[in-house]
Amino acid sequence: MFAYDWIAFFVTFFSTMFLVGELLVRMKGVFALLGIGFITVYFYSYLEPDMFFLMGAMYVLGLTLLIIDGKFVQDGTLGTIGAVIMVLSVSLSAPSWEAGLYSASGVVLGGFSSLIFLKVFPKRQVWGKVTLKDQLSSEMGYNSMNEAYKSLIGKEAEAVTDMRPTGTIKVDDEEYSATTNGKWLEKGDAVKVEHADGTRILVKKIEA
Repeated sequence: MFAYDWIAFFVTFFSTMFLVGELLVRMKGVFALLGIGFITVYFYSYLEPDMFFLMGAMYVLGLTLLIIDGKFVQDGTLGTIGAVIMVLSVSLSAPSWEAGLYSASGVVLGGFSSLIFLKVFPKRQVWGKVTLKDQLSSEMGYNSMNEAYKSLIGKEAEAVTDMRPTGTIKVDDEEYSATTNGKWLEKGDAVKVEHADGTRILVKKIEA
């Protein structure tokens, strides 16, 4: 099967595309089985049993780091390390540098190509929630902006605590947590509500 080096490209391409795709969309494990099948064929064809498990573990480790980065860390560091480990695992397993280059290219392009699945299949909700891709706004169908907060915009209030820059204000005998635009205000200062977005109330001091 691997008489030609370029075949390694397609095997690693499809394995990575399906495995990463399983993380992105809901396919009930179908993509995962396909990806595992392709990468197993790749390592089994090139490696002895002891190295098969070693390189396979490296590949899985890289994929795991991608998952951790995408779901929890989200700064790209672990994801980059994971991608490098996956590329190294297939490159070092290849019998020649040509095959290694094809294999590495397959991993990289397969990872990017998996994004196509997002346009075809239902994506996993957990990714949208963790990465906060959807803005929680009334326009998006969410009741994220408290209607009571909307009514506060433009009203005058009094700081009932020091604001450093967050504190408490009183509007119409009701107290709310609010923040200034980085400025420190004293208790008793008169302020005006400039903005309210459902998560915070922004106020500005009324100059005498």
